[in-house]
Amino acid sequence: MKNTAVVDLLNKIMEMELAGVVRYTHYSLMVYGFGRLPIVSWLRGEAQTSLEHAQAAGELVTHLGAHPSLAIGPLLETRKHEIGDILREAMEHESKSLAVYRELLSRVQGESVMLEEYARKMIFEEEQHLGEVDKMLRQPGDIHSVAGSKSAAIAAQRKS
Repeated sequence: MKNTAVVDLLNKIMEMELAGVVRYTHYSLMVYGFGRLPIVSWLRGEAQTSLEHAQAAGELVTHLGAHPSLAIGPLLETRKHEIGDILREAMEHESKSLAVYRELLSRVQGESVMLEEYARKMIFEEEQHLGEVDKMLRQPGDIHSVAGSKSAAIAAQRKS
């Protein structure tokens, strides 16, 4: 296992999760309408979860004897604040984060049980989160995924 490559991935994860903190906090401030309170609560919970994920990645960086990044991942400001737009942007961000966690897993597989278990746990949580967002984007009564081919692509990637 090359520590430098693993640390780089962990720092990238930390940066992406910190971007999630900013993103979800911003979104929570931009929600209006009758359904505002539960949506704001959910978004702020996601911001807290992103912070916890960033802290966990940073702890692993220091565990490996390296320095955690002070950078923050990319932030997207589309100025679209309809709930559907917010959820689609969140789904895009979470999909990118999931890809980095998968890259970490492939890098540490067979080298470090601790890092493998961390990566697997985070992949599970990100997939679960993406599923929740997908359900929120569906119309009432519609059981089919809005991600459509994206979900099929993720499933195919898992099998390979």
